[in-house]
Amino acid sequence: MRHSTLQTPTFRRTMAVTLAASTALALGACNRGGADTGGGGGGEAAVGVTLITKDSTNPFFVAMQKGAKADAAKNNVKLTVASGKQEGDDQGQITAIEDAIARGDKGILITPMSTGVNAAMKKARDAKLFVIALDTPPDPPDTVDITFATNNRNAGKLDGQWAAAQLDGKPAVIALLDLFDDKIVSVDYNRDQGFLEGMGIDVADGKKNGDEAKTGKYTGGKGGDYTIACNEAGQGAEDGGRSAMEKCLAKNPNINVVYTINEPTAVGANAALKAAGKTALIVSVDGGCAGVGSVKSGVIGATAQQYPLKMATLGMEAIAKIARGGEKPQVSPGLDFFDTGVALVTDKKADGVDSITSDEGAKICWGN
Repeated sequence: MRHSTLQTPTFRRTMAVTLAASTALALGACNRGGADTGGGGGGEAAVGVTLITKDSTNPFFVAMQKGAKADAAKNNVKLTVASGKQEGDDQGQITAIEDAIARGDKGILITPMSTGVNAAMKKARDAKLFVIALDTPPDPPDTVDITFATNNRNAGKLDGQWAAAQLDGKPAVIALLDLFDDKIVSVDYNRDQGFLEGMGIDVADGKKNGDEAKTGKYTGGKGGDYTIACNEAGQGAEDGGRSAMEKCLAKNPNINVVYTINEPTAVGANAALKAAGKTALIVSVDGGCAGVGSVKSGVIGATAQQYPLKMATLGMEAIAKIARGGEKPQVSPGLDFFDTGVALVTDKKADGVDSITSDEGAKICWGN
C-alpha cells in the first residue's frame, strides 16, 4: 500500500503489528508447497540468492544482512552476502553481480551504489536472474525487475515539514549533508530535495542536489527567510558527517538547521557542532535503534524511520516464489516501486506533521 507524506494515526498504532504480519506472510508464502530439507517446501532444491549491500559496516546494511541470513535459513534459500568496501565502491558491487551470474543464482537483492552498476544489473537480468533493488531505487527504475524501498521523497518531506514547524517563523540557515558529490543516486537526491520541499523551498531540478536558489522564502510552518549555507558530501559515515559539518560551519557559523542523509552522518554533524559550541535542529533518515536513541537523547531532533528487514524479507520471498513458479511482485499503486513504509520519529511533536515518539520507534527499530 502506498503511504502518504503524512502518516495516519492508524499507521502509528499498528506499525509494529503490520511489520510483524508482513514478515509472517512472507515466510509463510515461501513455505507453501510441502516439506523439504531446508524448511522451504517439498524436496525442492535450495534457491540461490545473492544479497549485495553498499557496505558491511553501516548499521542499516548490517541489519539487512542479518535479517536476510535468518530468513534464508527458514526458507531453503542458499544465500551469498556481498558488498562494496565502502559507499561509492561500484566495482565491488559489479564483481559481486558477476559472481552471482557465474554461480547460477536465481536472483539478486541489491542496494545499488549508483548508475555505475546499471550495466552489470542488466547483464544479470539478461542471464535470467531476477534482480530486485532494496532501499535505493535505480535510475531509471526499470533497470531492475522491481524495487522494495522507503518512499525517500516522503521521508525527506517529513523531515522538512518538522523542521519548518520547529522554526516557528525564524530565519533558517541550512546545511545539507548529502551522500555524494561525484555520483548521482536516487536515495541521495530524493531525501535532499524532499527535505527542501517539506520546508517549502522551491527546487529547480528535482533530481539534482544544490541547484536551488541559495536564499529566499520557505513556506512550511509559519514561513520565513532561508539561506542554504552549504551542500557537502559526508559519504554516509560519522567521520564524513563531522568533516562535512566543519566545512559548512567554516562557510557560515550561523547554521541552525542541518539535514543529513542518514543517522551516522547526523551523529558526526552533532560532534562538529558541539566542538564549535553551536546547536542546531538536526534531521535525518533511517530509524535504526541507535538513531532512535539519538532522538531520545536530543542529538537528532527527528528521523524518518524505514524498515530494512521488511525490504530484505519481501525481496527474499519474491525471488524464492518466482524460482518455484510463483507470480512476480507488483509495485505500489501510483509508484514505480513497492513502498515499504516510513514514520517520523521525534519527541517534539509538530502541528500538522504526523509522528511517533522515540519510545514507539524503539519498539520497531532495527540494529543494536
